[in-house]
Order: sequence, then structure tokens, then C-alpha cells
Amino acid sequence: MNRLVYMSQFIIPLVIFYIVGYGMLNKTNVYDDFVEGAKDGMKTVIGIMPTLIGLMVAVGILRSSGFLNFLAHELQYITDKISFPAPLVPVILMRMFSSSAATGLTLDIFKEYGTDSYIGLLTSIIMSCTEAVFYVMSVYFIAAGVKKTRWTLPGALLATVAGIVASVVITKMIV
Repeated sequence: MNRLVYMSQFIIPLVIFYIVGYGMLNKTNVYDDFVEGAKDGMKTVIGIMPTLIGLMVAVGILRSSGFLNFLAHELQYITDKISFPAPLVPVILMRMFSSSAATGLTLDIFKEYGTDSYIGLLTSIIMSCTEAVFYVMSVYFIAAGVKKTRWTLPGALLATVAGIVASVVITKMIV
């Protein structure tokens, strides 16, 4: 284990020296290429910034307004019928928009129910079996200039449902 920690301290400097050495051997100006790449990266950041800000504001409004808790309470009848904990509804909804907001809700669930409880374990597994669908689609499609998403959203939502079902099955096998 100590060798692994020791090696990890040298990996990034080795990669940097490798890139500089490779550039020197091929007689390319590595610094100019780096600056051009940084300029392109900043253009991408500026292009997706309005989308990111819009998503963050929307998530903040949903979270602070209490709408998610209201929705969980309203859907409790349905979630009870399918043996799914209602407090996880906000986590699932936020997970589709923002991983960090879902992580905040996950921490709230851990504080209330504990990490080793059924709800705590299910939340952890759901977080690892699902993706921030709308965030990924908006950011990466805008960055790549994709206009027609075709079957991406239905496929991603189907994969999310499959991840939630798998999470429930896995959690019931564990507990």
C-alpha cells in the first residue's frame, strides 16, 4: 500500500514531463498547444455557463421551496403500494438534474435514518446506479453542438428506472 501511495505522488509530474519530452522530440511547441487548448476550453465553458446557471438556480428553487417534500408526501400512497420509501422520491428527482443536490439530500437521509438503515443503503445504491440525466444531456450536447437528441432521453430515463429497480433488488438481497 505504501508503494501505491508513493507512486501516486509521481504520476502527474511524470505525465507532464512525458508530454513536454514528447513535444520536444517531435519539435512541436507544447506551450502554444496548451494555450490553444485552454482557449478552446474557455469557449466551451462560456458556451455552457448559462445552462449550468439555469440548472443550479432551478435545483436551488426546488429544494428550498419545499416542493420536493410536498411531492414525496403526495406520492406516498403510490410508493407505499410498491414498497418504496417515499423520502427517496426527492433524491431520485434531484439525481436526474444534479448529482451535488442529490448528494445533499442523501446526507439529509443519512442524518435522519442512518447510513446502515434500509433507506440509507437504498439511497447509496440508487446514487451509484443512476446518472444526472438532464445535466449530462444539457451540458454535453450543448458543448458538442448536438441539436437532435433522438432517443437519448427515453433511453436515459429507462436506464434510470432500471437502476432504481436494480437498487431495490440489491438492497433487499443485502438487508
